[in-house]
Amino acid sequence: MSQPKPVLRIHTAERDDIADLVTRRPVPGRGINNVGAFLFLNHHGPQTYKPGNRGLPFGPHPHRGFETVTFILEGDLAHRDSAGHESIISKGGVQWMTAGSGLVHEEVSPEAFKRSGGPMEILQLWVNLPSKLKMVQPRYVGVQADQIPVVEADGVKLHLVSGEWQGKTGAIESLTGVFMTWLEMKAGSRIAFDALAGRDVFAYVARGEVAINGTSVKGFNLAELGAGDSVELVASSEAVVLFGHAEPIDEPIVSHGPFVMNTVAEIHEAYADYQAGKFSAPVNVG
Repeated sequence: MSQPKPVLRIHTAERDDIADLVTRRPVPGRGINNVGAFLFLNHHGPQTYKPGNRGLPFGPHPHRGFETVTFILEGDLAHRDSAGHESIISKGGVQWMTAGSGLVHEEVSPEAFKRSGGPMEILQLWVNLPSKLKMVQPRYVGVQADQIPVVEADGVKLHLVSGEWQGKTGAIESLTGVFMTWLEMKAGSRIAFDALAGRDVFAYVARGEVAINGTSVKGFNLAELGAGDSVELVASSEAVVLFGHAEPIDEPIVSHGPFVMNTVAEIHEAYADYQAGKFSAPVNVG
């Protein structure tokens, strides 16, 4: 018999705007530093940009030791990095960047979006890497909405970003076996996940209201789950939920700014390497 993971606490995404960008952050936050391998989530928007806007403010900056997974719920996002990767991903698409040994990248609005404006909503999740992979060669994968498998059943659309679900394989292969999806749920719909014993489970309600194993969780809230092996989500309204799970990484987490390593010495080394130009700068490809 399955044992549902209880909701231990609900963590509200606190407002922490960046310039004119509406930003909420549930983790890290008051009472929670991370959800196992899931380190950080920024929820940008929802908001509408006027024509002639300055766009997103994330110019060139470095990362090392973890991965960023960015979900574009509304709008467009341009990526460029020091390894030569470049793309513009639109509504419904995902960017998965493995910073590994070090990248400088920028995440900005395309020129067309800055000229015309429009709706924008983006979720960015940081996923830890174990020590053996922290210095892996950097990687970037950008996929549009139509490249992501979608499983529809009983009023739920499951966008399969990574992992496997009902015989389908996600668009992106995770280095550490992370299962990652975002769910569009109609009012009254439900979906259940099992075989989660010993996994770090991430469940963030971005829109609407969802009962997670019987506990109501409203939009802009993260559910912290306890021990068990199953999770059931039941939507009481139209909802969007970011849901994933990962193998625990039983290692120290030392983070400072844009770097996540295992020791303070490794953080110092990351800053030294960046300042020495070893990450290089984003290529100018127009």
